[in-house]
Amino acid sequence: MPNVTIACTTPATAPSWQRWLLFSPLARIVIFVAMFLLLSLAMNALLHGLGWLGKDAPSTLHGLAQFLMRALPALLAYLLLVRFVERRPPAELAPRRLLPDGIAGIVAGLLLFSAVVGVLYLLGSYHITGTNPHAQWLPALLVAGLGAGIGEEIIARGVIFRIVEEGLGSWWALLVSALFFGAAHAGNPGATLWSSAAIAIEAGLLFGMLYHVTRSLPACMGLHAAWNFAQGTIYGIPVSGTRADGWLVSTRSGPDWLSGGVFGAEASVVALALCLLCTTGLLIVARRRGSFVPPAWRR
Repeated sequence: MPNVTIACTTPATAPSWQRWLLFSPLARIVIFVAMFLLLSLAMNALLHGLGWLGKDAPSTLHGLAQFLMRALPALLAYLLLVRFVERRPPAELAPRRLLPDGIAGIVAGLLLFSAVVGVLYLLGSYHITGTNPHAQWLPALLVAGLGAGIGEEIIARGVIFRIVEEGLGSWWALLVSALFFGAAHAGNPGATLWSSAAIAIEAGLLFGMLYHVTRSLPACMGLHAAWNFAQGTIYGIPVSGTRADGWLVSTRSGPDWLSGGVFGAEASVVALALCLLCTTGLLIVARRRGSFVPPAWRR
């Protein structure tokens, strides 16, 4: 018997207009986007009014403001969607799962990116040239780590993957969320078609399958945040094209397909291969569980 998990189903008593304009996958995504944009505008206005986003704001305060901008509107919009539209408890964000799942994700993210750096080092591409004990780690943790991990995972996995999966099934959800995640990084400094494809394949597929197997957003958030923090603050490698201020001062040599070039190690075939290996393992777990969700018209 397949072990299929669906977070939200349309109430059997819902009238037809609610089925299309409130409970359908497309309607819920549109509702989330509308709430997210409104909350983002309000948060931006508030933080500018407080002066936290000004050029003269201290780096830690500016980092806190960026964290709030990245994480809070997405989190609030998601909770409102779940509570008032889907009318269910957010099991994928249950308080009892925040700490254990988040820590497990953090450990996995640190180990995975350390493995990427280790392989690059053995291949002669990663070089440590010094140390920087005064690296600005707290703003990096708030923005590239927790801010990106919380905000991006809510949007890409909590909304896009989960809701598309409920309508079109697991395979389409995996494809759509991965393509969205790659496209979302296409405007980053140093981004190329290859870097966007690499992000979609290595991170989009991996995070999507991690959510599918665990049904836990904290696990995805922890892995995402730890990957970014390890890349930039620990190993001194640009994070998706953005400048790194790391405890280790490093350079990378060799062709861009190996080193990742100016975009960072995420655009390296090493990261691609190791993440695909992890994704394959999760696919095997899902297949053995029989957890792949068929499209709605086949359920």
